[in-house]
Amino acid sequence: MKFSIVLVFGSLALVGCSNTNPVRPESTDSTPSASLTAPSSSAVTAIRPSPDAGFGLNGDVSGFPTGRVFVSGGGTFDLASGFVRSSGGFSCLDDVRQGPLSVSINPDDPGPCLQGQGVRWDTAELLTNTIMFKCTGAASETPKPATTQAITGDNRVVLQADFYRAGDGNDESFTAQMIVSENDIVPGFNLWIQGVGCGKANIHFSH
Repeated sequence: MKFSIVLVFGSLALVGCSNTNPVRPESTDSTPSASLTAPSSSAVTAIRPSPDAGFGLNGDVSGFPTGRVFVSGGGTFDLASGFVRSSGGFSCLDDVRQGPLSVSINPDDPGPCLQGQGVRWDTAELLTNTIMFKCTGAASETPKPATTQAITGDNRVVLQADFYRAGDGNDESFTAQMIVSENDIVPGFNLWIQGVGCGKANIHFSH
């Protein structure tokens, strides 16, 4: 009698071990559920673009009659989709009395960017078309072109950037174009801010 009881319990134990969830048996169908199907590569790209390049910068620019501006930071961009996400620190080291940084677009914070003002910058738009720029603003200086280029050896990005002063929150004070380049855009200079000038900055691109 004892032998029969032990045999019955042993058989039940073997049945239990063969299915880890006897209440909900495992399916023998190997076809994955529709809810678990991996999203297509195009869907993933739409959610999170794969950037062409990332960049970092740290430097200041000058050259126009007035003003000197410091910028730092970095970001990523994608040429095909126009995606860009970049930001960093910003400060006017000397009063800027000409160009976009001399005219505030924030009605609650008028006036030019003065010495000691400035907190941060971020990107309004990735610019791919050629723009013309000057390093000094002199009438005799020939305007020069620049385009956003990556993976071609000329690591460069052209941005429409927004600049913020303390107390402005998310309302930008100024907007101006920037050129950030790993190689010189003109001999000796690889950074430019519209209406301020050019500078030699520490700039690095990665792909």
